[in-house]
Amino acid sequence: MAMFLSTITNKGATPGLIKTMAFTQQRLKMISENVANIHTPGYRAKQLDVNGFQQALGKAFAEHKKDYQKPFVVENGDEVQTDERGMLKVTPTDRPVRNILFHDGTNMSIERQMADLAETGMTHEMAATLLRGNFDGLRKAIRGNV
Repeated sequence: MAMFLSTITNKGATPGLIKTMAFTQQRLKMISENVANIHTPGYRAKQLDVNGFQQALGKAFAEHKKDYQKPFVVENGDEVQTDERGMLKVTPTDRPVRNILFHDGTNMSIERQMADLAETGMTHEMAATLLRGNFDGLRKAIRGNV
């Protein structure tokens, strides 16, 4: 039964939505740490490359489309890897997105962090809504309510 369910949930958009939610969850955590340290002199904001993740996700979809039996693997250099259990491992870097350095030695603005927070929150909510729809459809099919 477990093999059957994993075969169903390993197709289509489901694995990508799960990876997207894992990425956005870690990005929200990173942003909250950045905001918590906004007044810490010399603190360097952590970053996650959203465009790099999206490109890696697209590449993972292309590879997965060739063979659904293979695990859905997202790899994006130092920031994003898929571990041996298939879980997404996200490691923020302090590499600056922009060459900004303020007088107190920090490299972030609260405005940029709030914009990133809003964008990431909306992406997370969208992925959760789509994933919920996928599972609701599966639940209806199991119950015979299609």
